Amino acid sequence: QVQLVESGGGLVQAGGSLSLSCAAPRNIFSVFAPSEMAWYRQPPGKERELVARITSSLTTTYAASVQGRFFISRDNSRKMVWLQMSDLKPEDTAVYYCNQVRQNSEIYWGQGTQVTVFA
Repeated sequence: QVQLVESGGGLVQAGGSLSLSCAAPRNIFSVFAPSEMAWYRQPPGKERELVARITSSLTTTYAASVQGRFFISRDNSRKMVWLQMSDLKPEDTAVYYCNQVRQNSEIYWGQGTQVTVFA
């Protein structure tokens, strides 16, 4: 069963913005709220890498390459996470994945959404 559903990817010119959404419709509040949520990405031909993470206490962590350009947020009542991306660069081109680490250490991934940035 699909636990995480991403949306919002697409094609954008360098310097532009995109916002990704991740919904967890099958989570109940007591499961989602204490989860650690994150966005990862996998550029073509490369390994998957952490982009941003947000804990249950709203502490955020960003990859150095996106610091100051990307912003992660969450709404536990809606069981959703967002990644707002601005000043996009061609090197941001990747498949972006939503990730959840539950309180019981179970890990879930979304199906991925493609972001393509052209110069």
